[in-house]
Amino acid sequence: MTPGDQHVLVTTLEAPPGYRVAEILGIVSASAVVATHIGRDILAGLRNIVGGEIREYTELMEKGRRLALARLVEKARSMGANAVLAARFTSTAIAGGAAEILVYGTAARVEKTGGGDR
Repeated sequence: MTPGDQHVLVTTLEAPPGYRVAEILGIVSASAVVATHIGRDILAGLRNIVGGEIREYTELMEKGRRLALARLVEKARSMGANAVLAARFTSTAIAGGAAEILVYGTAARVEKTGGGDR
């Protein structure tokens, strides 16, 4: 990765193979709050009665994770990072049908070492 490269590596690893951590820039986090609309809540309630996966909520949470991750990458980039190490997701119910998805990790600048695949 070159300094002008816009790509930000996001990994759950603390030390990704093939990279050397050149500089730790600090903690970076981002979140998204997502909510269902009444129609989805009704469908989810019916699925809850008969059992099985509640796809409406699965899709909602996936959308929230994608949004939070995109925000994390932008924040890391604004700090001068080209990587976020030890990334983790968590979620919290805010209200009925609404949840906050939080993603956090360590913003860093990494350099390729020549080993490992990417």
